[in-house]
Amino acid sequence: MTVPSNRLAAIDIGTNSIRCIVVEAAPNGKFKILDDEKATVRLGEGLYRTGELTPASWQRAIEALVRMKKVVDGYRVRAIEAVATSAVRQAANGREFIELVDREVGITVQVISGEEEAELAVLSARHNFDMEGIPHAMIDIGGGSVEIITAFGGHVEELVSLPLGAVVLTERFIKSDPVAAMDEERLRKYIRSSLHDRFEEGFPAYCLLGSGGTMNAIASMVMAMGNEGYQSVHGYDILRSQVVHLLAMLLRKGFGERRSVPGLNADRSDIIIAGVTAVDELMRFFGANILRINERGIREGLILRGLRRHGLLPQEEQPPRSWREVILEFARSCHFDEEHSLHVTRLCLTLFDHLAGQFCLGERERQVLEAAAILHDVGYLISYESHHKHTYLLIRHAELFGFTPRERELIANVARYHRKSLPKKKHESYARLAPADRLLVQQLGGILRLCDGLDRRRNSQVRTLDCSLTSSTFTITVVDQEDVSVELFGGSAKGDLFEIAFGRKLLLTTV
Repeated sequence: MTVPSNRLAAIDIGTNSIRCIVVEAAPNGKFKILDDEKATVRLGEGLYRTGELTPASWQRAIEALVRMKKVVDGYRVRAIEAVATSAVRQAANGREFIELVDREVGITVQVISGEEEAELAVLSARHNFDMEGIPHAMIDIGGGSVEIITAFGGHVEELVSLPLGAVVLTERFIKSDPVAAMDEERLRKYIRSSLHDRFEEGFPAYCLLGSGGTMNAIASMVMAMGNEGYQSVHGYDILRSQVVHLLAMLLRKGFGERRSVPGLNADRSDIIIAGVTAVDELMRFFGANILRINERGIREGLILRGLRRHGLLPQEEQPPRSWREVILEFARSCHFDEEHSLHVTRLCLTLFDHLAGQFCLGERERQVLEAAAILHDVGYLISYESHHKHTYLLIRHAELFGFTPRERELIANVARYHRKSLPKKKHESYARLAPADRLLVQQLGGILRLCDGLDRRRNSQVRTLDCSLTSSTFTITVVDQEDVSVELFGGSAKGDLFEIAFGRKLLLTTV
């Protein structure tokens, strides 16, 4: 059987877990994930005390790698990119372990330095986020170490690896259950001292881009605390205050209670306090109020490096595409009606700009509306019937660069209500939104619904709108010479949500 030339596997052997991902490169320079498996083997268990990998952890790791190798072989990949990080790097018997993996499993593993880990984290972060002109720090927390990269826009200032991983910190400082105040204070002092020793003057960061299991767990728990049901944690923004409150809650609980905390994987419940404490101190040290989650991290960096090495991606790092380019690319992949969707978008933005000041709507809300308007009819890809519902599902499961999970959910909901039923609390996707976001969906959805009606014949007949807002009415005057009676009827018929959301009588006229 012919071996596919565009498939690659990456295996990351970490201190806490082993991750294996299989991808397939596409001709357009992107890749899709075919398989993704994680095994929590705690390879670094006891490493701080003994300086060696224990026989038990060694055996768990070998069993997981044998299983993963069989999965990878089934995909007939071109190559396997495998790395080992902190635990193997520090263990006195780490070289023996690598040789055994090569001999018994058939995987050649490269032991990489902390700086190389940081470089992989940078590859992933730049692939997913546009931080142009923004001072920030990229933080990857593993079981054994923390990789810290300070940068301004696309310019990296420093790459640092510190032994502040969640497993190592837990074994060294957490001695009681629940965690004693004295243990927590010793832990904090050690983290602060480590940071001050390495970063003499600090680095003021607008936000932290966080990756690794601890970061993903924090996002999942914060989402659960807020009853948020977003599709993933990728791109999710967390405030420093939320991290502080989360840690306070975890510190009040014993190990058994932490296992049942919503959003927290039970396998991580024993090391989560050390991990969250490290994140809290990192945010304090860098003066960052926002933690933005990169769900992919080092393993994606490993994939990107491997794809380039094997000629499956461009050798040069590509600049991040704008969110608008990503939205249009997704819309075109769904074979959308480009003329209609872009015309409706222009009408939507015209109305938005007339309403924004009065209703405290900002630039991010404008971008959410623009994205929803462009994508509102992508559900036609599935079928005409209920295409608004198909639109919601397609958007919710799409990877939309530049938008947070909350914003992606807003875009999906706004687009969903461009036709048929108005938002109702019995609609699960609408009900799980925060009250302020439900109002925003009504407002932006009302604009989109109305403007879709104003292009009823899908011929861009309505080109110029004059708008007037009073305390009781919103008047839209269509400035056109052609017959727009159908469009006025369509706008009137679909102005119901607009009137509810903005509390104004809608008046449509023409001159």
